Amino acid sequence: MKFPNSGLYHYCLNMSLEVNKLLEKRQQPPLRMYLPPRKYLQKAPENHHIIEKKWHKLWKPFLVGCRVWHAPFQSGRIIPRKDRSSSTNVLLTVHDLNVLHEGKPREEQLRSLAHTQTLIDRSDAIVCISEFTRNDLLQHCEVGNKPVYVIHNGLHQVATPGLNHKSYRPSRPFLFGLGYLNAKKNYHVLIPLLQHNPELEMIIAGHFDEPDYVAQMKALAEQLGVRDRLHLPGPVLEEEKSWYLKNCLAFLHPSLAEGFGLPVVEAMSFGKPVFLSDRTSLPEVGGDVAFYFSSFEAEAMQQVFQAGMNQYTTQALEQQIRQRANFFSLEKSAEKYLEVYESLF
Repeated sequence: MKFPNSGLYHYCLNMSLEVNKLLEKRQQPPLRMYLPPRKYLQKAPENHHIIEKKWHKLWKPFLVGCRVWHAPFQSGRIIPRKDRSSSTNVLLTVHDLNVLHEGKPREEQLRSLAHTQTLIDRSDAIVCISEFTRNDLLQHCEVGNKPVYVIHNGLHQVATPGLNHKSYRPSRPFLFGLGYLNAKKNYHVLIPLLQHNPELEMIIAGHFDEPDYVAQMKALAEQLGVRDRLHLPGPVLEEEKSWYLKNCLAFLHPSLAEGFGLPVVEAMSFGKPVFLSDRTSLPEVGGDVAFYFSSFEAEAMQQVFQAGMNQYTTQALEQQIRQRANFFSLEKSAEKYLEVYESLF
């Protein structure tokens, strides 16, 4: 919860809020979030928070009577000690093993897998956010006889679209991308599309995760003569994101590695054509209503883009795309999490 612009932040925020809606309907105590010293969950009532204190290293009173502890990330930490005297069962959510798909050195892959394995060893059950992640986990980690569930991320209610006086407002039809700007997201391969489509501009919003990579993107755009039509506004507000999703011509996500890909679902909820890489979990999310880049060569990507836009227009795919987005329901995901929690009581 330290990084409000991250997918993990929104996963924790939206899933906890939805689970607590269901618990309130059932007149049951709320799920409580263990948060860093700064308070990030402003939307949740005060009694849904436990703020981390330095003295928690010595004593954790909130663990007294705690039956289930949910560790929401495979690269994070598990707070309860897992020993014979502990009555707290641990659920671990594994979002991805992307380190295996990003071209990282083997030593880094092994370190990451070893850390994830330590969390698996301290867990009683595991949730994966996609079938792809589950298959990766079963292939590369030892889970023993622990149950491994698949619960897709769910679509939360998007904010009312709106720009403010500081927002970038495009002056022509535009393509939109959203995510951390780093090499894994592979955004630089999109820039030649601006050469092929001089009537368009492109907005890619998100935290500048790797400044050198951002500089390379800008240099490539300059080299291709399209720098004036490539806009990198950095992180955007939720209402700005909604405005760009509502008004874009298409959504582009050529990522090399994803555990799920919630921005894709958000774009589909607006009925927009989505153009994705065919890597890792993305075909599982986009299904048969998305268009896929199997090659990142400029000509091949232009062919996919042109054919996809023609198909979207001629076959009136908007409603089918919205229906695909509705498949990933936040309420259904929260209900599945509650079922898993209850199985650990």
